[in-house]
Amino acid sequence: MARIAFIVAKDFEDSEFRVPYEQVKQAGHEAVIVGVEAGKPLEGKKGKETISAEKRVQDIRAADFDALVIPGGYSPDHLRMDIHMVGFVRDFFKADKPIAAICHAPWMLVEADIAEGRTVTSFPSIKTDLINAGARWVDREVVEDGNLITSRKPDDLKAFCAALLRQVSQGIAPRLESPLAPEAASDQSPAVH
Repeated sequence: MARIAFIVAKDFEDSEFRVPYEQVKQAGHEAVIVGVEAGKPLEGKKGKETISAEKRVQDIRAADFDALVIPGGYSPDHLRMDIHMVGFVRDFFKADKPIAAICHAPWMLVEADIAEGRTVTSFPSIKTDLINAGARWVDREVVEDGNLITSRKPDDLKAFCAALLRQVSQGIAPRLESPLAPEAASDQSPAVH
């Protein structure tokens, strides 16, 4: 059984939290909600979900977990303002543990200074931010570049969750060493390995 941290602030994308959270639990793993404050109710941006952080980020370490999930919505924009949360994400990266970031969540990869040289995807509105941080951006439902797993939107959750659970059980994906050809970057085919 793996222990997987979900970092969340208010205005998270409801399905991008709930679907991976439930799939992690159904796979027999422990899912732990981590926030800037423990116990404070956090409402999803669509108002369907209200959750509370079980742990305060300052009270835990990346070493206590096997993987990290970062739901999208406006939550990552709030989280990247907290130095402890940014450090928590960076520590997962340094430990080469899976980090799964969907939609606007790759903002946290930029803030933690871990996007450079990596191939990623995201919601299109933050494409430029990722490119400016030195990442290679592609339009795919899921991209796995080493321990970084990224997806674009709620429609990609099936592939996103499958990649996360695969890395948790089988180890991280290989690194993508070379930039993809421009024509490959624009297609809609499944995961890049």
